[in-house]
Amino acid sequence: MSTTSRPGALSSVTGKLAGVLGLLTVLAGSTARASEADLVLPDFRTVTFVGGLNGQQLLISGIAVTIFGLFFGFMQYSALRRLPVHKSMLEISELIYETCKTYLITQGKFILILEVLIGAVMVVYFGFLRHMEAVKVVTILVFSLIGIAGSYGVAWFGIRVNTFANSRTAFASLRGKPYPTYAIPLQAGMSIGMVLISTELLLMLIILLFVSPTYAGPCFIGFAIGESLGASVLRIAGGIFTKIADIGSDLMKIVFKIKEDDARNPGVIADCTGDNAGDSVGPSADGFETYGVTGVALITFILLAVPAQFQVQLLVWIFMMRIVMVLASLGSYALNGIIQGGKYKTADHMNFEAPLTFLVWLTSIVSVVLTFIVSRVLIPDLAGDTTLWWRMSAIITCGTLAGAIIPEAIKVFTSTDSRHVREVVTASREGGASLNVISGLVAGNFSAYWMGIIIAALMGGAYFFSMDIPNTLMIAPAVFAFGLVAFGFLGMGPVTIAVDSYGPVTDNAQSVYELSLIENVPNIKAEVQKDFGFSPDFEKGKEFLEENDGAGNTFKATAKPVLIGTAVVGATTMIFSIIVILVGITVGEDGLRTLNATNAANLSLLHAPFLLGLVTGGAIIYWFSGASMQAVSTGAYRAVEFIKANIKLEGVEKASVEDSKRVVEICTQYAQKGMLNIFLGVFFSTLAFAFLEPYFFVGYLISIAIFGLYQAVFMANAGGAWDNAKKLVETELKAKGTELHAATVVGDTVGDPFKDTSSVALNPVIKFTTLFGLLAVELSVELAHAGQVMITRVFSVVFFLASVVFVYRSFYGMRIETPMAAIAGEGKPGVKPA
Repeated sequence: MSTTSRPGALSSVTGKLAGVLGLLTVLAGSTARASEADLVLPDFRTVTFVGGLNGQQLLISGIAVTIFGLFFGFMQYSALRRLPVHKSMLEISELIYETCKTYLITQGKFILILEVLIGAVMVVYFGFLRHMEAVKVVTILVFSLIGIAGSYGVAWFGIRVNTFANSRTAFASLRGKPYPTYAIPLQAGMSIGMVLISTELLLMLIILLFVSPTYAGPCFIGFAIGESLGASVLRIAGGIFTKIADIGSDLMKIVFKIKEDDARNPGVIADCTGDNAGDSVGPSADGFETYGVTGVALITFILLAVPAQFQVQLLVWIFMMRIVMVLASLGSYALNGIIQGGKYKTADHMNFEAPLTFLVWLTSIVSVVLTFIVSRVLIPDLAGDTTLWWRMSAIITCGTLAGAIIPEAIKVFTSTDSRHVREVVTASREGGASLNVISGLVAGNFSAYWMGIIIAALMGGAYFFSMDIPNTLMIAPAVFAFGLVAFGFLGMGPVTIAVDSYGPVTDNAQSVYELSLIENVPNIKAEVQKDFGFSPDFEKGKEFLEENDGAGNTFKATAKPVLIGTAVVGATTMIFSIIVILVGITVGEDGLRTLNATNAANLSLLHAPFLLGLVTGGAIIYWFSGASMQAVSTGAYRAVEFIKANIKLEGVEKASVEDSKRVVEICTQYAQKGMLNIFLGVFFSTLAFAFLEPYFFVGYLISIAIFGLYQAVFMANAGGAWDNAKKLVETELKAKGTELHAATVVGDTVGDPFKDTSSVALNPVIKFTTLFGLLAVELSVELAHAGQVMITRVFSVVFFLASVVFVYRSFYGMRIETPMAAIAGEGKPGVKPA
């Protein structure tokens, strides 16, 4: 299937779905029930805080902070662009950017076509079942497009910053000092982090302050679904693209005994593009969406579960905490720069991981201190209770500390200094690729155990502090506490994004160095001395870039579980919103609000559909993991096939641009094809199970979150261990080209789709399913309430059969089409493989 056929195929599916949704609107009755569409924001001017400022004035001050954050991010962007770089390296980084642009434009068109599917559901639900006026429905659709634009925009900004930084980092390494090799990628990461978080926060504040209170609830849902759609596509497709390219490029090292990032290998440019598509575009969009969806989940909870007289205090408190933590991240980055500059600026050697670790812990501690101070100022006696300010601060702290504790735990399994990573190398010495793979699986399994224990302990701590939150303040305080933990996970968002973005810059920098062939430029030392004022040290430059790439691998690995944990913990709060809508709220004579006990009994193992939903969710996680890796496997096969047939090792210094672009096309083609099957499989499964039975669907969502957590952590950390085992062999053991190196390359290629495709894409899939499921289950409930129960069952079957088609296609439509006769003939004299 060609890339150009994709919109046509998807348009056919869209047309069929439109017919189904049109029938739904005819069948729906006129009865409409309360839901998130009815949520109304309170008047923020009615409550006064410190200094006589009301809630609206405080939130407007937050807009000023976000504008400052955007200014800072773009100033860093400008500073990176002005850094010195040799033209040979600049040409490579600009070529990488051009291929990234082509990829992003293709994905943008794809996202807009998928938005037609999501938009159709929103029009049916809000327009025909909720009977909203047309202008309100259009507003919701507009905000879903704004959500998409946000995810897409920060992803584009991320690749532009990173492709500025990669060549500047490579060139700075030639100065013979390690510090610039560390400082430039971190500067790029902070630029992305500040722009990403500031943009997200600004958009949410605009909805809070300038959208009509009666529109804001559904607009938040539309916005969250839009950004979740954008992140899902960019994360999943980016993960497939990058690993097709990475595997195709890496295997050439074994097949042809060539060096890493050999300029003659036409797969290397695609690999560099993939580093940005998978490790920059995907995480940027994912981080943007995660930050927003967590906020929307908490807003929805407060409006559903908290009495009106306390809503302003809690909403203002949450957003002011986010605003203060942006400043905490910025201040910590500046302080860390002073400390590390004094320590390493003139040093000849440095541990690249140490200053990044220090930054994470510094930001975490500063954020925790500010959490307690700001809470004491804003909500000293919330609901007449003078203890709630510190209890809720302690709950957020459980999440904020997780942002530092989890990376430390992940380094135990993925760092180049880790005993697990060294075990992978040791096992590879005598056992080759087989024991390398087994040892990596061991690391992944052990890490899943410890991550589960850590996250459970942090959530348990949050539950402990929530036990004294009175029911008069909110329903289910423990659920709110879990939402605050997810909130705390991303409290120091700019720094979390910065250390994650560090990795793709360091990875690309090493590739840019090799592809530039700068060492072969005539009179290069004299030219650099004349134009830039220093004599280049090529050996030290290569050493610094390789070591720094190991640090980048480690911190890419540490950021993944933070985002995954946020998705799972945050999904708890959104699932509770669905439960409130399904179960209903009972107000007692004493004014105490509780869930309807009769309906709540359905959230039990004694209610068979709920139990069956718990069983079913895991099936989707394992299908998704296999489908995403299948797309990588087939795409990598085609990439390797093309590279083997077209690589030229004699008489050329570089692969042709045409061959490099062809590899990029292969990667894009299979990323699109895999993404189509996976997304539509998830989309129709969500509709099918939401229409089957509401409590079945709640169990299904819980199951997806829990299975997804362990699957994602296991795969991410196994992949991280394999990745840095290879890096350890290359840097510390200096054993490139040996059998040991070949074994670790095989392990790394196994780990590639583990850590950068399946595991990371589970994060947006969990959130998209939960958010879109919120609309889907309400659509089902509305039809049932209108007396159309049998129709919902029929449509459940129709949607399930549609999902099975795409599940089937995700393997049988993606398999490697090589005749078995050709395989059997390989190696036989006189028999030529097909």
